[in-house]
Amino acid sequence: MKMARKLAADREGSAAIEFAIAVPVLVLFMWGIFQMAIVYRANAGMQHALGEAARHATIFPTPADSEIQSRITSGKFGLDNGTWSTPTITTNTVAKTKVIEVTYSQPTDFLFFQGPTVTLTRSKLVYLST
Repeated sequence: MKMARKLAADREGSAAIEFAIAVPVLVLFMWGIFQMAIVYRANAGMQHALGEAARHATIFPTPADSEIQSRITSGKFGLDNGTWSTPTITTNTVAKTKVIEVTYSQPTDFLFFQGPTVTLTRSKLVYLST
C-alpha cells in the first residue's frame, strides 16, 4: 500500500511521456505545412508558365498553338512529382484573343496516411496583336 501511494505521487518521467505523445502530432503538422508548400510552389510554377506563354503569344506574327504549348511545358518548374496536363488554347478570331489553360494535379502524402490529390487549374486571356 505504501509503495503504491509512493508511485502515484512520483512525477518523475511525466515530461518524457508528454513529449512522446506530442511529438507525432507536431511532426504531422510540420509535414502537412511542407506538403502545402509543395502545392503553392506548383501554383507559382503554373503562373510562371502561363506568363511565359502569354508573352510568347502576343508577338507578331502570332505563333502556332503548338509553339505556345511547348513554351508552357518548358516554363514549368517544381518538384515534378505531380502531373501536368496538356495545355488547351482556345482562339477567338472575332475578338482576337486566346485563352490559355493548364491543369496540374499534385498528390499529397501526410506520412501516416495518403492525402488527397490537389488539382489546380489556371487560365489566362491573351489579346493578340493585329
